[in-house]
Amino acid sequence: MRKLLGVIVLTFAILAMAATIKVGVVLPMTGGISAFGQMTWEGIQIAHSVKPTVAGHEIKLVLLDNRSEKTEAANAVARAIDKEKVVAIIGQVASSHSLAGGAVAEEKHTPMISPSSTNPLVTQGKKYVSRACFIDPFQGGAAAVFAFNKLGARRAVVFTDIQQDYSVGLTNFFMRAFRKLGGTVVQVFYNTGDQDFSAQISTALAFSPDVIFITGYYPEAALISRQARQLGYTGYIMGGDGLEAPELVSIGGEAVEGVYFTTHFHAKAAATPMTKKFVAMYKEKYKKDPSALAALGFDAYLILAEAMERVLKAHPEYVNDLQKFRDAVAIEIRNTKNFEGASGYITINKNGDAVKSVVVDVVKNGEFDFAGIINPDEIPM
Repeated sequence: MRKLLGVIVLTFAILAMAATIKVGVVLPMTGGISAFGQMTWEGIQIAHSVKPTVAGHEIKLVLLDNRSEKTEAANAVARAIDKEKVVAIIGQVASSHSLAGGAVAEEKHTPMISPSSTNPLVTQGKKYVSRACFIDPFQGGAAAVFAFNKLGARRAVVFTDIQQDYSVGLTNFFMRAFRKLGGTVVQVFYNTGDQDFSAQISTALAFSPDVIFITGYYPEAALISRQARQLGYTGYIMGGDGLEAPELVSIGGEAVEGVYFTTHFHAKAAATPMTKKFVAMYKEKYKKDPSALAALGFDAYLILAEAMERVLKAHPEYVNDLQKFRDAVAIEIRNTKNFEGASGYITINKNGDAVKSVVVDVVKNGEFDFAGIINPDEIPM
């Protein structure tokens, strides 16, 4: 009996030592780009089911909605750190949101990993902010290579959303690479929420472009595509990863058939064994094919979880020292090498950026179909 009591006491002592590790998830669950947040959250939940604990400690996800707003993006990060006492943050989706929230995370010395923010400024000069995706110099360059080499385009018009850091940055990198390849390009501007693009399209048509490249997000891209087709444009339409949402098709309809966009993942391009596992789990849970944002949410969670586990295996005492834990996790995220993710093998460099290939998709029969891959060594820098 005494021996049994001893075992019970020891068991309770071990259980008492286990802590709950809180991870903040800051996403646009409502507002203009809520589809992005919802898809990313689906992938994060799948990843959490794969790895719900690290070093024997339960991971608790704390979801905060930034409402698709820059100000709320910063406020949500502050709440996660100050009120929820999270060890780290997964977020955010849009580059402008990650710039706003990342500044807070950096100031408060809390690691943040963005699944999909591609603007180089998101991580530039920061120690605590990293990402699971490629950056826009690669994405813009890959789009230019695809347009020039695969589509045969020589004249391009770029539609730039001047309110979005993502759009401005992607525009610059596409234009630079397209010109370097030998193409000519002009630029027109619009704002988030615009509904009428007839003036910009008229300017574009006067240039007789082979391709229109839209660097903003899916709501405006769908409308631009519809209005361009209505005004007689018959050439190619392309965009960046900001176009990947089912709403592109539901808003754009027939006008977005044949639209190409650069992205991070496609289920038909199984890059790793983890890709197949992720696709099977996602289909079982959600009864549909996973998006690139779901795959990136999945990868961001597991990169963070593995970084936390490496820290706790080396320093188990950090579970009771929040700031030491945060500092060590920020460093360990950037030690990620050849991580086997759903979106491919990921290495995070010293700047906090993921090094990986770029996938190109095309809208075909109302679905996103695989169109090709552009590798880093193909991109003019």
